[in-house]
Amino acid sequence: MKQLAWALCLTPKVLLLATAAALLPACTSVIESGLEPQVLHEVQDGPRPWTDAAPNYDADAVRFAIFSDLTGGERAGVFELAVEQLNLLRPELVVNVGDLIEGSQERVEIDRQWASFNERAQESVAPVFYTGGNHDLLDQQLRTAWEERLGPRYYHLRYRDVLFLVFDTEDHSFERLGEIAKLRQQAIAVAKESGWGEFAKTEYANLPEDETGMISEAQSAYMQRAIANNSDVRWTFLLMHKAPWANNNMSTWLAVEDALGERPFTVFHGHRHTYQHTQRNGRDYIRLATTGGVFLPESGTSMDQLVWVTVDKSGAHIANLKMSGILDKTGKRPGNGEHLCLEPQDCPGE
Repeated sequence: MKQLAWALCLTPKVLLLATAAALLPACTSVIESGLEPQVLHEVQDGPRPWTDAAPNYDADAVRFAIFSDLTGGERAGVFELAVEQLNLLRPELVVNVGDLIEGSQERVEIDRQWASFNERAQESVAPVFYTGGNHDLLDQQLRTAWEERLGPRYYHLRYRDVLFLVFDTEDHSFERLGEIAKLRQQAIAVAKESGWGEFAKTEYANLPEDETGMISEAQSAYMQRAIANNSDVRWTFLLMHKAPWANNNMSTWLAVEDALGERPFTVFHGHRHTYQHTQRNGRDYIRLATTGGVFLPESGTSMDQLVWVTVDKSGAHIANLKMSGILDKTGKRPGNGEHLCLEPQDCPGE
């Protein structure tokens, strides 16, 4: 496979003293040979004005981005800014951890919300792969709308030698789905009337399902097959909204972990709107904050964020990016970003 010419010839970190005419044949020969690129220079002897580290180059590296919850009262303009910032970063693909729309009991309103989200997501120069959250899936009307508009609620995809498992953590029976949805509607009404502090005291907020969600036997079996059929991948990423491992008795989740075995993997989830990094069985389990959702600073580290992931020959490298600090070439946030509040301490009225 031919290497990309710019990776060798246009790296800004090195001093190239040869002429352009002299460089081109050297670039071409390395590219066509399949060798890793080398720094070209004319300093023959003695000290050199750079360090000894080799260029951080991996022709097989995969770079993707993640965004988080939009809901609980989406703050206008934040997701649009996130898309503009992602376009500056140029990931190969974009994934997320669910809660993409606010949700409704009315199909017309659900369709309006999906049309709005889809229109904004289409502005991404990289493909955006959807994950469902409770706002997207937690009643029959929402589930039907998802399946009619978007297809499967859980799925997997393989990009080069990286596997993505996308879960539906609202995979309840129809009967239980209706029971939880009713309690959730009551809790949302409390939040709108009295704030999210009171929401935390509602029956819905204290259900085990609010923390852990649900993975059905069918979904668990599907993910186990996807894992078995992709045993040669370099890394596996699991994307979901809620944290099924929070209920250690959920056998369907434990079966997925068992199927993963010793392979390297990372789990990303959302739902609580605060950032948290934990480890389970030596693997990273990362809960993201928000990308335009309601701030809940009393519950932990709250911010609008994106995540940048690079998978290369040495592993998976994860960088959390505060949206407040992703600036364009003018030194400002792109679009209307300068007028947005992206961290709770900067917007006490949010």
